[in-house]
Amino acid sequence: MYDIIIIGAGPAGLTAAIYARRAQKSVLLIEKSTFGGQMTFSPKIENYPGISKISGSELADGMVSQAIEQGAELELDEVVEVTVGGAPDYIKTVKCTGGVYTGRALIIAAGARHRMLGVPNEEKFIGDGISYCAVCDGAFYIGKTVAVIGGGNSALQEALLLSDTCKKVIVVQNLSCLTGEVKLQQQLYQRDNIEVITETVVKSIIGDDKFEGIVTERVSDGTTKEHFVDGMFVAIGLVPENDPYKNVARLDERGYIVADETCATGTPGVFAAGDCRTKGVRQITTATADGAVAALAACRFIDELSAVSV
Repeated sequence: MYDIIIIGAGPAGLTAAIYARRAQKSVLLIEKSTFGGQMTFSPKIENYPGISKISGSELADGMVSQAIEQGAELELDEVVEVTVGGAPDYIKTVKCTGGVYTGRALIIAAGARHRMLGVPNEEKFIGDGISYCAVCDGAFYIGKTVAVIGGGNSALQEALLLSDTCKKVIVVQNLSCLTGEVKLQQQLYQRDNIEVITETVVKSIIGDDKFEGIVTERVSDGTTKEHFVDGMFVAIGLVPENDPYKNVARLDERGYIVADETCATGTPGVFAAGDCRTKGVRQITTATADGAVAALAACRFIDELSAVSV
């Protein structure tokens, strides 16, 4: 029996583990794939306070090492199902492919993965030509030409941000029109260095060892065209992976766990932190903030239960 089980070892989960261990709580951190989460795909991070420049993998390694040094236990496993027992203890049971674990409190920090295009070699160039965050990686393309894939609010905001420093931005939308807010569209069309291409999809990537551009295909007639760009920003949405937790936390229509800045889910002793919860900004700094808030809330929950039982 652990005091706190944390699902997901991205910046939110790792921060939660560090805070919980400093509060002298036993901690199990479960991660199904990559310790460090999405930030490990960033070749260079320049907006993390106190560190002028660091790779995502280096930052992740530092957080993992710190969590281990504080005494957190790490388990590489995939969560299948979570259940919560009744009062007064509300014991959490986490069923994984490799075992079953129990805890007094649970922090879900499962994150959200970027929706991918599904074209050949896409994964190969992530972090090396393909990005999902203009705030994170836009500075690498100053004075260069980039493509932004998508037509919703996120894509338009990415395009506008990139146009401030890039030579040219090509927006590729699969529908016949952009779907983002009218105000954003108006701002977009006022920029001389932004080109909008509608009814078009990305068919393939140009380049074998180095990202050199994309081949697009017009939906109506199948006409293809090569675009030699320095980078591609994919903004076609995020996919939260919260299905295993729908029994213990309410999900919104997009699949995110409904939780505000307190990180409370409404289920006793169950908290959500980071990109998997409903929120407006998803950055490493906001994830670490969530991790700290969720950990302290989980510690209070355990302490209050202990006080009642005494």
